[in-house]
Amino acid sequence: MDSSPSPDIYIPDQWTKAANFILSSSRPPITFICGPANSGKATFSRHLLNVLFTKCNRVAYLDTNVGQPEFTPPGFLSLTILHNLTPDMTIPCLKTPERSLFFGDVSPQRDPSTYIKYIRSIYDYYQKEYRTFDKGGKSSRIQMPLVVNTSGWVKGVGYNMLVNMLKYICPTHVVKIGISTENMNLPAGKFWLGGKHDGTILMEIRAARQDSLNGSGLAQNNARLVRDSRLMAYFRQCLPSDSNVSTIKELAHSLTSHCPYHVPIASVKIRHVHRKVPSSQTFHSLNASIVGLAVESKGPGNLPWCLGLGIVRAIDSVKGILYVITPVPFDSLKKVNLLLQGYIQIPTGLLQV
Repeated sequence: MDSSPSPDIYIPDQWTKAANFILSSSRPPITFICGPANSGKATFSRHLLNVLFTKCNRVAYLDTNVGQPEFTPPGFLSLTILHNLTPDMTIPCLKTPERSLFFGDVSPQRDPSTYIKYIRSIYDYYQKEYRTFDKGGKSSRIQMPLVVNTSGWVKGVGYNMLVNMLKYICPTHVVKIGISTENMNLPAGKFWLGGKHDGTILMEIRAARQDSLNGSGLAQNNARLVRDSRLMAYFRQCLPSDSNVSTIKELAHSLTSHCPYHVPIASVKIRHVHRKVPSSQTFHSLNASIVGLAVESKGPGNLPWCLGLGIVRAIDSVKGILYVITPVPFDSLKKVNLLLQGYIQIPTGLLQV
């Protein structure tokens, strides 16, 4: 298989050597990628996936970047099992994750403890399903490589969360990407160990672009546009694949005319994430909002796995009906018994139309 990057993507030799070194590992690697915002973590992770696919049939991808996830809409923490190359790394690629939790915000800043709890839950699922042999020794299960992508929040609380994640996951390899603005980088060495030593292999590489836009208004605006674009691509899946929709205006009109699902209010619970809403204002807050479509698990400590997103297009409080637009297949939608509302908003471009 050809792991060559897209023509428009520059992959430094240092990156290629790091990816090939990880590929040569004697056991399926767990690779943790970290660095400041706009350092190229997502691009390196996609490149590493393509290199791993020259040897592996499947690779797991744990995405902890709720602001700009690689394979899901914003607001999710997810584990995706990938089966093939991503040949054009310039094109966003939406995939259905194996497991996902709806965090409901584009930054973990509002609730770091829940963010860490969700990551641990998804990682535990990976360990159970793809890393652990049966105790009887009868299983021929092949351990699956894992790539962990992280956000660019590496200072203050963000740094503490990163250390927490590293200590819990205990990766075989850590790829730390640095930029030219040194005071924005992570500390040198195995910073998460506090001077101790373990068997983790640390690789420190430089960003492909040294003219980073970190912290600038342009970078923040670009991040918002990327999130909006990802959300629009997600809801574009509600329409037939042969639909002639090429502009935001056409997408808005197509979604407006798209037949919604009728969801009896009595059949679902409604939960607001990161905030409290008076019961008298529940319907008002839900109308024209994006919600996570989740399945509430039974038993203490079980978290609600999320199957996707929906737009609450309208509410008929007299009939007790929610009108929801979603690309989630009907067979999966029948399992949904919980709607989660966070801070993920309908893209401004759609609302303006």
